[in-house]
Amino acid sequence: MTTESRRIARERRTMEVMLKLYCHDRHGIAEGLCEGCGSLRAYAFERLEGCLFKLNKPTCLKCPVHCYRRDMRELVREVMRYAGPRMLRRHPVLAVLHFWDKHYTQPQ
Repeated sequence: MTTESRRIARERRTMEVMLKLYCHDRHGIAEGLCEGCGSLRAYAFERLEGCLFKLNKPTCLKCPVHCYRRDMRELVREVMRYAGPRMLRRHPVLAVLHFWDKHYTQPQ
């Protein structure tokens, strides 16, 4: 697996974990995702695949190109506001890597 594909795979994994935390706690889904969160997951994964920055991908918050539609961007923000603080306890490695990306990765 190339560095580029590992980076995108980690982004995918982080989004998946955040959505599962959010959906489980907010929508009461024990396994998997509800229909709305599943649609958001598919949309986010589609955007990750088409990311212009790939290897040097910043977090979406710092990205100079906003590829999410406004409504989807708001949904992702809501998920991240909820799941972000809970990630450190439940998925510490992903949380630390996401924090690192958020503060130290810049697009080229």
